[in-house]
Amino acid sequence: MSVSLSRNWKQVVNEKVSSGLYPTANDLVREALRLLIERDQRAESLRRDIRGGFDAVARGECTDYDASTIHKLADRVKSRGRKRLAAERVNPSRGEGTARFRCRGARPR
Repeated sequence: MSVSLSRNWKQVVNEKVSSGLYPTANDLVREALRLLIERDQRAESLRRDIRGGFDAVARGECTDYDASTIHKLADRVKSRGRKRLAAERVNPSRGEGTARFRCRGARPR
């Protein structure tokens, strides 16, 4: 297969090969195609997730939040996180150890 490139693209390819980042123009093109395929796969996965979200909304499988309920949700999430941290302190084998830390702005316990 033969591919024609504009002068600008040829310059980019030559600069990348000359810099030593890629041994040959073929290697650069293979890497570019691999990255393109990877990006396309991520985009398709995102589209599927978005479609799934819209389908869930259409089936009524969603929750509407307002200023009051979003705070309740945040409190539940924080509570679960605190319980998880407490469990890791009691049983360090479940976590990375017993390191204690405090996030900026967090209320002391």
